[in-house]
Amino acid sequence: MQYSKIISTGSYLPQKILNNQELETMVDTTDEWIVSRSGIKERRIADDGEKTSDMAYNAAMNAITSANYDKSKIDLILVATSTADMIFPATGCILQNRLGLTNIPAFDLQAACAGFLYGIHTADAYIRSGLAKSILLIGVDTVSRFVDFTDRNTCVLFGDGAGAVIIEASNEQGVIASELHADGSGEKQLSVNGHIYNGAIKGKPYIQMDGKAVFKMAVKNLASVATSVLNKTGYTCSQVDWLIPHQANLRIIESTASHLGIPMDKVIVSVDRHGNTSAASVPLAFDEAVKSGKIKRGDLIMLEGVGAGYTWGASLIRY
Repeated sequence: MQYSKIISTGSYLPQKILNNQELETMVDTTDEWIVSRSGIKERRIADDGEKTSDMAYNAAMNAITSANYDKSKIDLILVATSTADMIFPATGCILQNRLGLTNIPAFDLQAACAGFLYGIHTADAYIRSGLAKSILLIGVDTVSRFVDFTDRNTCVLFGDGAGAVIIEASNEQGVIASELHADGSGEKQLSVNGHIYNGAIKGKPYIQMDGKAVFKMAVKNLASVATSVLNKTGYTCSQVDWLIPHQANLRIIESTASHLGIPMDKVIVSVDRHGNTSAASVPLAFDEAVKSGKIKRGDLIMLEGVGAGYTWGASLIRY
């Protein structure tokens, strides 16, 4: 049987750091208030001229060079993002051109903060079906451009970044099982409803969020989808070496780990330094843990994400 396996990871963070002390001068908040509610101490903000495709390219090149990978082998590009450079063409197509890869399919996936998990599931399906052999999957978002920096409930949470993985067809089991879900009834609890109509912006081009509702939904669904994936595979929580959840809020991460019975020393956490980078958060945390030596080949890892839509999903992988 043909499986899909992650063979390389990469990431990119903008240089500009926005810490909580700086936010105290911009909005009615304090470092103590932010940390106690989210665990976030700082986040990265893209420069004015830095595009989503720029960050995607840098993360992709990091993954390619880290594995000394022949990029000409890539036969599909998937970009999970909610913050494309433009309405069209897709960020995936822009990235394909910049990488110098011609005649291969490239497209974007939009599932908000769960986008990378949707991408893992899609890449695995492509490879298992024989439609692709080498896939470049990017999770990338410049969320700061949709943040109202006068709204202290949302502006403290988000940051920008990109994470990448290269997934290849393999005789060894890599992606063991994945599961995806969506519930469109949560539309008004987390959204950016602004859109272009007849050349003008309609609606609000900023993140609007019911924090309490999102918190409850995230903890419930992250725990349940991870449990469901484990039940499908026969593995147990005690066998999972690392949990890499969506990096939205430290309290959500801690609550999810507690529900699963996974100790925090087996949970990868980067939200304190990155903030919520949407579709980039899981691959960013993944790459950081690989580069630091925490995650090693052969480790059993649970990836999970949840986002606006609502969308959520999990993947159990053998790295």
